[in-house]
Amino acid sequence: MTVIWSRLSCIVLLNRGQRNISLFSNTTPSNWNKVVSDAEKIVGYPTSFMSLRCLLSDELSNVAMHVRKLVGTKHPLLNTARGFVYDSRNNLQMRGLVVLLMSKAAGPSQHTASDLLPQDMVSGIYPSQRNLAEITELIHTAFLVHRGIVNLKEWTNSDGPLKDMQFGNKMAVLSGDFLLANACTGLAQLNNTKVVELISSAIGDLVQGIYHEMPNSLEDKSLTDDINMVTWEEQRFLSHGALLAKSCQAAMELANHDKDAQGLAYKYGKHLSLGHKLNSDLQPFVKNSSAGPVTFSLNSAPVVFHRQIVGQERWRYQLQQAKTIGTIDYTKLRSMIKLEEGVTSTMDLCRYHGNKALESIQCFPSSEARSALENIASTVTKF
Repeated sequence: MTVIWSRLSCIVLLNRGQRNISLFSNTTPSNWNKVVSDAEKIVGYPTSFMSLRCLLSDELSNVAMHVRKLVGTKHPLLNTARGFVYDSRNNLQMRGLVVLLMSKAAGPSQHTASDLLPQDMVSGIYPSQRNLAEITELIHTAFLVHRGIVNLKEWTNSDGPLKDMQFGNKMAVLSGDFLLANACTGLAQLNNTKVVELISSAIGDLVQGIYHEMPNSLEDKSLTDDINMVTWEEQRFLSHGALLAKSCQAAMELANHDKDAQGLAYKYGKHLSLGHKLNSDLQPFVKNSSAGPVTFSLNSAPVVFHRQIVGQERWRYQLQQAKTIGTIDYTKLRSMIKLEEGVTSTMDLCRYHGNKALESIQCFPSSEARSALENIASTVTKF
């Protein structure tokens, strides 16, 4: 254990600032943490430490030592690295937990091949399914690290921290590539062509979805006025739902479940992810106004709904009204948006996806694992 914590501490203790990336969080942390804690007991161990095998490798230890050089530079990679394993407010590996719960809820297939025996299961889950859950988290973490890259387009050589930021960007690329390579190696070791195809396509979906979600500003051409909620859902599924949906489906494939069971697992992952993303987009509009400065994406769900309701001409006028010396006053813009039905429409859509997630697992046998999946879907739709 001493070796474990000495290497983990190289990453976790890099920066004590507030972590700015939220993976699966909720508006009521106490309720959410209880749901997660109960679910982790069902699958056998805390999923916050599922990636220990990768974190113990010599390669990542070297990465951690290089990342330590960034201390004091305020590079976003520090915040990502600090949250690799554990964050006191949120469980960081909910995707892996959902995959494990789905595996246990479905149980062994009635058409199980001879090489899959019930006695091989640990806490009702096959070893290959646990490996898949770890692979899913490694892929997600790799993309988080890659997204920590800083846009240096407006920096000049006269800026003191420029070299530090350039070094940090290199480390973000290499660290993310290392994690992704480990995930791909583990994926190949599952020896299942369909699973490899599913997860590989999910990686492609992530790349495409993140491209659509690249940070935008009022002057950025990537801020498209013509985006509607149909397009929004398609794009957010690629960046937030495809990995979980296809991982849940792959877990069923590893247990030799039929296409119907695989489809239900896929639907649960899809609707849970979209419900969570809608919940996340709602937070700036439903939390206490005195909680601090307000900011939100101009392509978040409530804003997209609002644009559809008021029309493009009025929306552009409201943006101009909310601008102060070239910058947007998000508090003022939020007040304008809350006067219309964009926020309530987002809430309704979030509940819809939560209900669809619940419906998709009703065919599975009643069990603790299914109840945990139901609790997670229900908690995601609470604002």
